[in-house]
Amino acid sequence: ADRAAVLIDGAAYFAAVRAALLKARRSVFILGWDIDSRCRLVGPDRAPDDGFPVAFADFLSALVRERPELTVHLLLWDYSVVYALERELFPTLSLHWTTPRQVRLCLDDELPLGSAHHQKLIVVDDAVAFCGGLDLAIRRWDTPDHTPDNPARIDPAGNPYRPFHDVQTLVDGDAAHALAELARARWAQASADAADDIPPDDKESGSDPWPDGVAPDLYGIDAGIARTLPVYGGHPEVREVEALFCDAIASAERHVYIENQFVTCTRVAEALARRLRERPNLEAVIVGPQRYASWIEWRTMRNGRIAFREAMERAGVADRVRLLYPEVRQRDAVTDTMIHSKVCIVDDRLLRVGSANLNHRSMGTDTECDVAFAASTAGHRRGIAAVQARLLADHCGVAPAQAEAHLAATKSLIRTAETLSGNGHRLLPIDDGAPDPEDISSAIRELADPDHALAPELSIGGVRTRLSRMQVSTLAKIGIGTLLLFALPLAWQWTSLSQFASPEAVRNTLLRITDGPWTPVAVIAVYVAAGLVAFPVTVLIAGSGATFGPFTGTAYAAAGALT
Repeated sequence: ADRAAVLIDGAAYFAAVRAALLKARRSVFILGWDIDSRCRLVGPDRAPDDGFPVAFADFLSALVRERPELTVHLLLWDYSVVYALERELFPTLSLHWTTPRQVRLCLDDELPLGSAHHQKLIVVDDAVAFCGGLDLAIRRWDTPDHTPDNPARIDPAGNPYRPFHDVQTLVDGDAAHALAELARARWAQASADAADDIPPDDKESGSDPWPDGVAPDLYGIDAGIARTLPVYGGHPEVREVEALFCDAIASAERHVYIENQFVTCTRVAEALARRLRERPNLEAVIVGPQRYASWIEWRTMRNGRIAFREAMERAGVADRVRLLYPEVRQRDAVTDTMIHSKVCIVDDRLLRVGSANLNHRSMGTDTECDVAFAASTAGHRRGIAAVQARLLADHCGVAPAQAEAHLAATKSLIRTAETLSGNGHRLLPIDDGAPDPEDISSAIRELADPDHALAPELSIGGVRTRLSRMQVSTLAKIGIGTLLLFALPLAWQWTSLSQFASPEAVRNTLLRITDGPWTPVAVIAVYVAAGLVAFPVTVLIAGSGATFGPFTGTAYAAAGALT
């Protein structure tokens, strides 16, 4: 990478993406787990003066109308119905049907059943590339001050959300060209159609879409791309993400600094425990979210994080490992910052930013892409140390120089993380409580956090066409009908019906009615009946897994949900 920059938090990232897209001439690729047409492409000042709209879809439409030679490729995971209420319901309508034809949308379903496309990449003219943990989605924008009551931190419905922290990297040079190859290959596989644009030769034309106002953190540094790809369609499994985590930790001498949304991977825990035993002066700080909001995450990722901590205790190295979360206080308001970033820094020699969580899914089930930078000069090492100081300063409410000085004075990453505090910010220990009973949690974990694709030979294919006006009208009527039924899901969550909406209750029901040769028919009947009253499908799936095990349970759940 001739230049590399680390963009901390959504405001910096969205502003940089906007500035880079304004320089695009021929080709843009945007790959994401989530892409939302309503995402506001604004920086900290929230008032761009370039004359283009703020909302992402409107911005793209205006951009390609002004530049007819520009083609924008949007590749979005064809997401599971499990996430329907958290995301834009009809992305094809908002990002394809109502945008100019230079904006091309592909819903990526070229994955095994149960896998997700989780890479977050943006490539502009094959000359600059963004890679990290942030999607162009709602509820992602925030600034490093993470104040509890920032009036700009609201979703399209006007609802506020808690502080949100994430990290993205920006590269040019050969690293950007390599990420462009990866993005084009994924587009070709998912859309069955190679991109027909011809990227400009940035070296000959002098084109430089590097965003104005973004200062590089590193110059002329070697970069590596680590991927996860599940086995599928004759393509072998790729586990570079896992290999790099384990190898990087195995080289640590002084400290390992990690930010990650999920921390459950057994092999990484074993690698960290082993290296801590080998190096008595080594310390590790892991920053994650204090809590998990959804039922599935609470039952899987929380239990996995408890197991990760217990692995350190069994190895006798827990005193040199800290799992922390950022707390923010402002007068009487107290909140915690949501950690969505995926960062790993080993000493001052390796910096890694990407999409991969430290859970089992990211090692072999979902598609992932991380970029790692390896220091080879004193300048590189100073740059990596400065990035770590900025991240600590973000969580502890101080200036980066103060964080760097504190670490130099204490010579301890743990002491710095535990004692550095300012402006109501500090890092506190995560308390996950006691784990759930193993019989329930293990079955759910096999479904929610598998190490490999559960059924690599199965996939969900789709037909990608522009629908007629009559079909759009019909779809709109269905959408209105769906809105009228929203009261039912709310009833299962907030009324006395909630006592029945648990995997234990589902398991008891299935055990009573599935003792015999008619078990498949009975299970499907339960799914159909439950679907008519909007019973939570995630609870049905978890109950099926707890009753029949991960493989049979997945088969029953798929058959029941589809029926």
